[in-house]
Amino acid sequence: MKVYESNQIKNITLVGNSGSGKTTLSESMLFMGGVIDRRGDVGSKNTVSDFNEIEHENENSIFSTVMHTEWNNTKVNFIDNPGLDDFVGGAITSYHVSDLAVMVVNAQNGVEVGTEIQGRHTERLQKPLMFVVNHLDHDKANFEKTIESLKERFGGKAILLQYPLETGANFQSIIDVVSQKMYTYKDDSGKATIEDIPASEADRALELYTELVEKAAESDESLMESFFENESLTDEEMTRGIRDGLSSRSFFPIFCASAKMNRGVDRILDFITLNFPSPTELPGKQNDKGEEVMVDPSGPASIFVFKTSIEPHIGEVSYFRVQSGCISESADLVNINNSGKERVSQLFVSAGKNRQKVAKMFAGDIGATVKLKNTKTNHTLNAPGNDWYFPSICYPEPKYRTAIKPLAEGDEEKMAEALNKMHLQDPTITVEFSKELKQVIVFGQGEYHLNILKWHLDHVYKIETEFLAPKIPYRETITKPAMSSYRHKKQSGGSGQFGEVHMVIEPHVEGTPDPVKYKFAGKELNVSVRGKEEHELKWGGKLVFYNCIVGGSIDARFMPAILKGIMEKMEEGPLTGSYARDIRISVYDGKMHPVDSNEISFKLAGRNAFRQAFKDAGPKILEPVYNVEVLVPADYMGDVISDLQGRRAMIQGMESDSGFEKIKATVPLAEMNKYSTALSSITSGRATYTMTFSAYEPVPGEIQDKLLKEYEASQGEEE
Repeated sequence: MKVYESNQIKNITLVGNSGSGKTTLSESMLFMGGVIDRRGDVGSKNTVSDFNEIEHENENSIFSTVMHTEWNNTKVNFIDNPGLDDFVGGAITSYHVSDLAVMVVNAQNGVEVGTEIQGRHTERLQKPLMFVVNHLDHDKANFEKTIESLKERFGGKAILLQYPLETGANFQSIIDVVSQKMYTYKDDSGKATIEDIPASEADRALELYTELVEKAAESDESLMESFFENESLTDEEMTRGIRDGLSSRSFFPIFCASAKMNRGVDRILDFITLNFPSPTELPGKQNDKGEEVMVDPSGPASIFVFKTSIEPHIGEVSYFRVQSGCISESADLVNINNSGKERVSQLFVSAGKNRQKVAKMFAGDIGATVKLKNTKTNHTLNAPGNDWYFPSICYPEPKYRTAIKPLAEGDEEKMAEALNKMHLQDPTITVEFSKELKQVIVFGQGEYHLNILKWHLDHVYKIETEFLAPKIPYRETITKPAMSSYRHKKQSGGSGQFGEVHMVIEPHVEGTPDPVKYKFAGKELNVSVRGKEEHELKWGGKLVFYNCIVGGSIDARFMPAILKGIMEKMEEGPLTGSYARDIRISVYDGKMHPVDSNEISFKLAGRNAFRQAFKDAGPKILEPVYNVEVLVPADYMGDVISDLQGRRAMIQGMESDSGFEKIKATVPLAEMNKYSTALSSITSGRATYTMTFSAYEPVPGEIQDKLLKEYEASQGEEE
């Protein structure tokens, strides 16, 4: 394959709601560029994208697919992304290595929740954006309503560059505002005849052209002056204005297509290749030192690995973007993330699962390689001498969690290895081997997302598994001071065990002064702090430990053993076995024996004294509470709020947001199990949500009683 220079490359990503036709548009782009000689279709399960068995089985995209086409002596790298929010990781990855987002919109439905979600991502990442209104050949296509919904969501920035003469079965002609010509497609070859615009459409086409000229002029002060002076722009000025406006997100062009019938795709490729800047004309990316690394083919060689897949008989395939310089076959690079040396033995350009070898790739290009020794997603490989790296891609917080276990005993290690491989391929899948919950917890973007994970375990890795309800990581704490003492004494011939510990425990509140006196049952207890240790607990919260021993009743060498006994009990709280937190302890007295006292004696005495005091200190179970934001069409808002309130949610507020309603609430994690499925059912799949950890809050009394009874019953069963 031809090697393309940096200024001959364009990088785009295809995004949009599920069912908008991204995969079909990909197929047309490949066909138009001659990468394939026969177009597949989704129904026949023979497209270049969506080539995995699970995608055929589910009839929708699950993985993002890296492809390329050639048009106007330009290489267009593009990535087809799943439309379902469960698989948003692919789109997030694609945004970081592409320069233009092409949002495909279904002309039957207009702006959908997926359009809204991806629109927010492009806004957050300041990614240039254009729209392709697809499915215009469908009987229910409504172009005008689709444009209305786009303008309602994206405002005056959404600008028509094309519109169809007719939609439905008669869709074959597109009025092109830029060229002021009509493109007519009489078959599905993708080739159009170019004609003058019919007289009946001349006024509308001219009006839209004038609007486009004004928008193009707004992108640059000199163009604005030229526009005011001449009341128009030259073709060269128009091109510059469109390029600048698109790059700066001043406007979002709208195009027409029927990807299924291969109509309008040529003009989309024309626009991208002729009007959108190459990587060398766009801002560079910042490295970890805050320096901007420009896309410069003569700069130091550097590649960023953005995706890893594992293929049978090949192993790991690493997809990368050349950020700087030029990469040749057999290039020796340094992995800056782990200081390892890597040889890039082969270079490929990709079209789905098909790959072509190339001798070298210039800055701005996207490619793939195999057999890297220790390079993973988010790693930077540089020529020796460059010690900076590119920051990792940030993915959304998980929205769904479940416990998982293998059905066959002894498959735990195999399952763990498979889960780690799946995380490597999809970083939005995360795995926690929870010592606290005694479960393996997998996290993802939704129930469907994790069901796909399970399918891979069962069918690809041949490890039968089952999902279980995930336990909740409760915490235990206290609400008032309490005191206790415990004597550990054991005699079994020879030297025995003896240790006695007196302590006061109380809630830890940041900023509270060190203790001086306590009062219990009308009697005062004065303490004198001799030593203080503050421990930030790995599960959250703090333990403050005071040594208040006077007169040598307990030797200082036994204090660490007492603390160790307390910490052991905090790791398995007295109420439900959950971690305890936010407690301060004053050890003020005790006794020891000159022969029988040892570390184990004081560890056990400290542990049991703490356990006794904890139960008298107003113990409370805390539960994790999350901030939840639900984006929902107004029609469903009442049902969604009602469902949230049934989940013990505290509604924090509501606001309108670009045609949707945003509901903000705090919800206990215990109530969020399978929420993504419930929300989809309530709103017919039109709502989405995010959740982030907020705080630990006390559970209601009746729930605490229930948890205590369940724990007691489970302890009885274990005995």
